[in-house]
Amino acid sequence: MLIVLINLAIFVLLMLVLGKLSGRGQSLSRRVLTGLVFGVGAGFAMQVLYDADTIQRTLEWVNVVGGGYVRLLQMIVIPLVLVSILGAVSRLHNATSLGKISVLTLGILLFTTAISALVGVFVTYSFGLSAADLVQGARELARAEQLEATVASVANLSMPQLLVSFIPRNPFADMTGASPTSIIGVVVFAVFLGLAVLTLLKDEPELGQRVVGGIEALQALIMRLVRLVMKLTPYGVMALMTKVIAGSNLQDVLSLAGFLVASYLAIAIMFVVHGLLLGLVGVNAKRFFTKVWPVLAFAFTSRSSAATIPLNVQAQTQKLGVPESIANFSASFGATIGQNGCAGIYPAMLAVMIAPTMGIDVLDPLWLATLVGVITLASFGVAGVGGGATFAALIVLPIMGMPVALAALLISIEPLIDMARTALNVNGAMTAGTISSKLLGQTDEAVFAADDDAGQRPAVA
Repeated sequence: MLIVLINLAIFVLLMLVLGKLSGRGQSLSRRVLTGLVFGVGAGFAMQVLYDADTIQRTLEWVNVVGGGYVRLLQMIVIPLVLVSILGAVSRLHNATSLGKISVLTLGILLFTTAISALVGVFVTYSFGLSAADLVQGARELARAEQLEATVASVANLSMPQLLVSFIPRNPFADMTGASPTSIIGVVVFAVFLGLAVLTLLKDEPELGQRVVGGIEALQALIMRLVRLVMKLTPYGVMALMTKVIAGSNLQDVLSLAGFLVASYLAIAIMFVVHGLLLGLVGVNAKRFFTKVWPVLAFAFTSRSSAATIPLNVQAQTQKLGVPESIANFSASFGATIGQNGCAGIYPAMLAVMIAPTMGIDVLDPLWLATLVGVITLASFGVAGVGGGATFAALIVLPIMGMPVALAALLISIEPLIDMARTALNVNGAMTAGTISSKLLGQTDEAVFAADDDAGQRPAVA
């Protein structure tokens, strides 16, 4: 117990150092980087110095900070999405603008998901990875049984049924996060509320203006709440990274090093693809990544696309010059639709590893086209929290006539891969928003050109 107390004292000291940096006017980006470095260092130190029991007892207390921060972000996600989408739609001149934003954003998300599936296929094929090389232990077998019990209910949900499930039967239930597609349900409800405001403005302008004033006041209040939570980001990142590094098993990582390296290579290639797509529409990719990397750092450590929505929206509006209407749609849709890492790369890699054991030619054009098409369509409604990749695999593999047990064999390195996949998911959403804004001619170039912590406009217009 004494060792645990000493560890916690050191952890608190590190948090005080982060607080001092804030008092000295250090930018949020630098404090997030410092917190990330502190977390990696603390995690490695515990791996070297302590046994598993001591690490576990220490991490239980460290997770009060990390898990608490994630819960705070989850607390503000639904209110933020609701009021932001409602406010954005109510300020549009007509429904046509809404249609353009939605179609363009979703199109980019699905297009990049298809590319990520192809990247996953060819990286896995190049590494020569096969399901036959994986070893099943007791934990993996238990996980396989759990997945097989789950797959029946997932596989029975057809694509039309999945699309219908996006329409909220009870929007208040979706506001509680009752299902994996709750965020989309809240978006749909907010869009219809916004359209109702537009018709009210047209038919009863005076009453409509009062409603708009109330929406703007509520949005300003929620954004104040968001800013309060954002100030805790460096502490949350430090605690989450400490937990990830200290809780990893080096032996498990080494036994699946091939799949781990292949996954990170595929993810790195997709980041390059995002940069190329940004460059094609005239966006400076280097400046883009410089501005959004604190968001990616949190996504990496938290493994939650949904929890990253507040940071995602803030980065797009205050650093990239994307208008609120586009930023809110891309961040919300990107948390559950078209996730490049979880819904694109991961199912593709699993399918290619299983294919040789079933006598399937991975490079057969028809099979390849079918796989990419299935992955793209199945990317609708993937859960925006840790485990979304497994959910995607449970949809794709049965459709392709493949067993789902392989997903269980990778459980020991799943957190390490999921961190990078989540960062890619979030970057895909920000890329979609930035490209959509650029193509629609709505980007505030002055905000994008400004230094990281200068010239930021308010989040609420």
